[in-house]
Amino acid sequence: MLFHGISANKKIMSYLARGFAEQGLRVYVPDLPGHGRTQGPFSPARAEQCGEALLRELLARGMIGANRTILAGHSMGGAIAEHIAARIPVAGLIAISPAPMRAAHGLTGEKLLFSDPPELPSHSLVMVGWLEFESMRRNAADLVAARNNATTSYLEIRGATHVSILFSSAAMRSSQGWAAYVLNLPPTAALPSHRPLIGALAGFMGIMLIAGPFLREVPGKDTGTEIAGTGTVIGVSRLFLEFAAGSVLSVLLLRFWIPLKAIGLFQGDYLASVSLLLGAMLVVMHWNCVRSALSSFPRPMLLAGFSGIVLFLLATAWFDLTFYEAWLTGAKWMRFPFLLLVFFPYLVAEETLLGPVQHGKRWRRLALALTLRLITWGAMMGGVVLLHNGEILIGLLALYLALFNLIQRSGMDLVRTETGSAAATALFGAILLAGFCLVIFPLT
Repeated sequence: MLFHGISANKKIMSYLARGFAEQGLRVYVPDLPGHGRTQGPFSPARAEQCGEALLRELLARGMIGANRTILAGHSMGGAIAEHIAARIPVAGLIAISPAPMRAAHGLTGEKLLFSDPPELPSHSLVMVGWLEFESMRRNAADLVAARNNATTSYLEIRGATHVSILFSSAAMRSSQGWAAYVLNLPPTAALPSHRPLIGALAGFMGIMLIAGPFLREVPGKDTGTEIAGTGTVIGVSRLFLEFAAGSVLSVLLLRFWIPLKAIGLFQGDYLASVSLLLGAMLVVMHWNCVRSALSSFPRPMLLAGFSGIVLFLLATAWFDLTFYEAWLTGAKWMRFPFLLLVFFPYLVAEETLLGPVQHGKRWRRLALALTLRLITWGAMMGGVVLLHNGEILIGLLALYLALFNLIQRSGMDLVRTETGSAAATALFGAILLAGFCLVIFPLT
């Protein structure tokens, strides 16, 4: 039984699942509450309860036998597997980069999804990536050291990060070896192919390649649509200062109250609230410029919105078919219009202040926009480290946030070039950002 991590789902566990299936094992890979196709509400405690309920039901129905069952999991799923294995005797445990459960090695209590590390059962393998944070590795090593049992083992996979370990041949080979040792299986098993992963990434790159011509063709350059007021640009120093001050003030305000808590996205409500507060501040400070930007013609708005929806559906459909359950459920689609309205003020203010795309300065403009977002992300991380607000997903998802921002901002620059409308560009960006948040953050 294989449990995924937070902000993940069963499809991203396919490589590991196929590796165990190569040994002739039946593999159960559920979507935990609020993830993938499973409805919420999500909380770490409820995810653990549902995982245990599934195991007990399979045992009660005689579909599996405890002495022939291995629990395995990655990150949050690793911690869940550890907790369940401590209560229900099973043949073995494989914890892959398990989420820390003890405030130690630089981790404080509010950063933990679970705070009660169990004693590892016999026949437990704990693996981590060699490139993971030291706090993660040392907390994982402590689990095995506390057990001090010859049947438990700790292993670091060289060259692996917290996510890439899911696709590591070395990690898969070690997991297969442990399963063979625990269940007395033949020691040789074929490794699953990486072709599905390569195909998924190649297909996504193909989507990115056609996105540029698509965005140049669909919005259609309409002469005279560049709105006069949107050309106003304040000095770069002042721009940095305003974004930094607004971001810090937003994070401080959210220390006391998160206004969008009711939206029901685990820590995505925090990101949306920061965006809303910062966007409102920027719109108020530069209302005259923003008002001019909002006087956009309906045609570029409609075409930019159409382009954003098409690209979002195309990307999520491809990922859903190949790599990650990205297609939105009904519960997530219901939140989409609201998030669209939440993100629009920030994006229209950002696009207005950046000014029109100038010939020969596109890369400079892109770098400036990404730097402004990095300032805001830094303020949010300051809230995690200094204010101990516990919004750890903002840091854990940093790589995905960075990649998304690069892709989204590049697309927004193309839309701005073709339409000349800051409002149309902001709508396009808001569609992608709202969809991204609904794909990544679990439902509560």
